[in-house]
Amino acid sequence: MTRAEDLEKRLELLVKFGGSISTETHIHKLIELIADQVKTILACDRCTVFVIDRHTNELWSQVAQGMQHTEIRIPYGRGIAGHVAATGQVMNITDAYGDAHFNQDTDRLTGYRTQTILAVPLRNINGRIIGVFEVINKLAGAFNKDDEGILQLLGSIASSAIENAQLYESLSKSQLETIYRLAVTAEYRDQQDTAIHLRHISEYSALLAESVGLPQKEIENIRYASPLHDIGKVGIADAILLKPGKLTADEFEEMKKHTLYGAKILCNAESTLLQIACKIAGSHHEKYDGTGYPARLRGEQIPIYARIVSVVDVFDALCMPRVYKPKWEPGRALEYIKGESGKAFDPMVVDAFERVYDQVLKIYSLSDAKTTVIPGITREINRHNY
Repeated sequence: MTRAEDLEKRLELLVKFGGSISTETHIHKLIELIADQVKTILACDRCTVFVIDRHTNELWSQVAQGMQHTEIRIPYGRGIAGHVAATGQVMNITDAYGDAHFNQDTDRLTGYRTQTILAVPLRNINGRIIGVFEVINKLAGAFNKDDEGILQLLGSIASSAIENAQLYESLSKSQLETIYRLAVTAEYRDQQDTAIHLRHISEYSALLAESVGLPQKEIENIRYASPLHDIGKVGIADAILLKPGKLTADEFEEMKKHTLYGAKILCNAESTLLQIACKIAGSHHEKYDGTGYPARLRGEQIPIYARIVSVVDVFDALCMPRVYKPKWEPGRALEYIKGESGKAFDPMVVDAFERVYDQVLKIYSLSDAKTTVIPGITREINRHNY
């Protein structure tokens, strides 16, 4: 292939590159996508995309090709990537072991042999360095000036996509944290283990959603919407909500209204997440056989999200101590859930719960009284707070 043909092929790949990354808003998926495509375009063995974490003064990458996608972190200014981030200079190295900036420790640990390296800074539209592209071991010879130019061009395209994804995730994290705080407000009135309960509802619901075969986006939606299932409790009087004994018939009728209050609070939301939360809040006490409340829905009239949350909510409530009852052992609670299959609960959901029961037990065993945030949200908020 002539140089002209090679450049023409790369330009075609560049066009496809821009189109493919422009729609991905999840930062980790985006970086993985970028790394895979850059590796192909530059015809090299590995590509790592480093992003600057200004809170820790490090460069991180979720995608370390050839290392089982283990996250790696490098102090700002250290190593080749750190030096490029600090200076803004392109580094094109033909003998990695002969360069003073190269750290050989990773090669020693993995048995890999780094030979050639090309690293360029990632700059945003204002020229600020937000990360580094590092490609390793060109498949034929060393990286040349054409490679440098193409990698810099790829970097300018990728930088905008990375910043857009960071902004999108930052807004999503804010929304999720707000949703969680609302859930805590409702739950904290009648139980002191609020955080643990909400954590369980969130994680169990996601496991169950995956087990019944919902798409990944729906799994994430129910993970974050499910903690709002009892938001309507804010409308229930303390005398009823906090009563240690059995409720009278009239009191129970009033307690049941928390489903209506919850649906009313969340109705007409533009957010898909809150629309799902509305369905859960309004229907998680419906029963599969039609004897539940508030609308006596039955079977598949009950939204799948509510059918899932009804199972995990009852399971977790049974396994938690309350002023009106001691906690049950998980095995006993599981038997109760199975016994209500086809009555209170959707048999398909009960079967799915049995399939993930071992994973549920692992989450249950990790309960920490000091938990203050749902783990799913904690991971997203604290992992990379740009």
